[in-house]
Parts: sequence; C-alpha cells; structure tokens
Amino acid sequence: MKKKKIIIPIIGILVVILLLVGLYFYGLTSVSKTSEPVTFTVESGMGTRQIISKLYEERLIKSNIATNIYLLFHKDLVFKAGVYNLDRSSDTKTIINSITKGDAVKDTLTITFIEGKKLKDYVKQISNQFGYSEDEIMNTLEDENFLKELINKYDFLSDDILNKDIYYPLEGYLFPDTYEFYKNASIKDIIEKMVANCGKILDNYSASLKESSYSVHEILTMASIIENETRKPEDRPEASQVIHKRLSINMSLGMDVTAYYGVKKDLNESLTVGEFNDVNPYNTRRTDFIGLPVGPICNPGKASIEAALKPSSTNHLYFYALKDGSLKFADTYEEFLEIKRNNS
Repeated sequence: MKKKKIIIPIIGILVVILLLVGLYFYGLTSVSKTSEPVTFTVESGMGTRQIISKLYEERLIKSNIATNIYLLFHKDLVFKAGVYNLDRSSDTKTIINSITKGDAVKDTLTITFIEGKKLKDYVKQISNQFGYSEDEIMNTLEDENFLKELINKYDFLSDDILNKDIYYPLEGYLFPDTYEFYKNASIKDIIEKMVANCGKILDNYSASLKESSYSVHEILTMASIIENETRKPEDRPEASQVIHKRLSINMSLGMDVTAYYGVKKDLNESLTVGEFNDVNPYNTRRTDFIGLPVGPICNPGKASIEAALKPSSTNHLYFYALKDGSLKFADTYEEFLEIKRNNS
C-alpha cells in the first residue's frame, strides 16, 4: 500500500511535466500551415520582451511563454534591428534565427549630414532622398505641437526653441552625422532620430554643461558660430575664448557669419553694407548688438560643441581670417590692425 501511495504522486508529477514539455514544443510550432508572408520591423533600441510581444501580436509566434523559455536556453541569440520578410508558416526557431542572424531586407537609406550646414540644407537632403517636399518637411519642423512633444521628451530641449524671433526652431539641434533610416521613415521619425543623437552627444559633456553659466541653447549657439568661423580644428578653442571674453565684458561679438545668417545668405555670397548692418535677432556684427544671437546659425559638430564648453585659457579679444583659412589672434585692437595690415 505504501508503494502505491508513493508511485501515484510520482506518476502525477511525471504527467504534469510531460504535459508542460508538450505545451512548450507545441508553442514553438508554426502559427499557420499555409504560407502567409509578413513584413516585420525591429526598431533600434527595442528590448527582447518588446520584440517577442510584437511577434505574438502580429501572429508570427504561437506562444510568448514558449518563446521566452526557448531564448533562456539560447542566451547567445541577440535580436538585430531591421526589416524582415517572415512567414507565419515558419516555426518559432526559424523566425527567431532570421531576426538574430540579421537576415534583414535592405530597406534602408544611409545619409551623411555635414557639420556647419544650415537646417535648410538638411531639408533639401531629406527631400531628395525620401521624396517629401521641402514644404512638408518645413511644416513639420515648425509644427508647435511636434516641437512641444520633443521638449517634453528630451530634457536638453527647452522653450528657447519656441522663441518667435528664431528663424528655424530646431536649427543647431539636428546633429550632423551619418544615419541609417528606413526608406518609409516619416518626417517626424527622421527629425527625432537626429535630435535624439544630439542629446547623446551632449550627454558626453553633462559635467561641463552643469558647470557652465550658459544654457544648452546658448552653448549650441556659440558652437554654431565657432563652426562657421573656423576652418582649422586647432583654432576652435581660441575662437571660443574670444566669444566667451567678449560676452563677459558686454562687447559686441562682431561675427560676420551671424550677419550672413541674419539676412539668410550663404557664406559664399557677398553682403552689402546695409546687410552687414541689418537689424535682426542674429546680427552680432552690429556694434549695438550685445550678447548671443537668438539661436544657432547652423548645425555644429562635436568638436565645436566641445570648444564652446572648453575655451582656451588665452586672453584674445580679436581674430583675423588668413587666406589659408586659419585664424590669427590678437589681444588688443592695435595688434589686430597690425595683423590685418600684414595680411591684406
């Protein structure tokens, strides 16, 4: 009798184990017996649980639980972002292997945005690559609801970009880099990816930003001036120092590049005397304009952002652009005039 009492629970446990094992393997079988192709997208940054949940929602796997257990036994498998052509007639193992091997359809575009270019230049690139009209892109970039969504989502963005005097709210915040976008990416997807990347770059300088007496918006504005005023990387920290010093003594920045931006002209164009003295919220060339422009005048790269945060320890107040593109610095106006006479 004792043996029977022991054997019955053991048999019951074995039955339960066999049932669970059966359910596990059943959960890994295909959802459909007939071919049903599905385009499935794994976005960059999606977690494993999120991907499995999405596979289940799109009826590509039969069981969330069985799939999670399968991955517990195969910890070497890592999901890769991309667009995949999957089929509901494939079992879970086949589907998982496709996504972890990165058998994605090449459904992306690679675009490089160059440092120092204006937002309008980027708009043209996006339009040429994706087929959106420039007006469509600009309408999105100026959509106040979209801008507020970004401000709420990214703490480095502030209401400064909503200033009515700013020509283009996200000028300076579309970080120049090489990006890979899905061909069917929306305008908002494209813009947000570039803004998010700007945030990642700024995170590298979080300590310097906290110590700075200037806001992120002001630092990016400085960086944009440095980007456009310098051609040689070694000149950036000293150019930054000139800007910082002039700001500290309430002296006009006197930067030509801000005059160009203020009248919406490219740097390779000529300006009239009137345009150099135009009254607008960007033109620091005017002697009565004290402080920084209302916002960035281009989209600066990492080196210029770093220079804006870490100016050199020199004591310059002026610089003069030489024919080779390098800058010659001076501490006094007399020194500046001497440099100008010798290099004109």
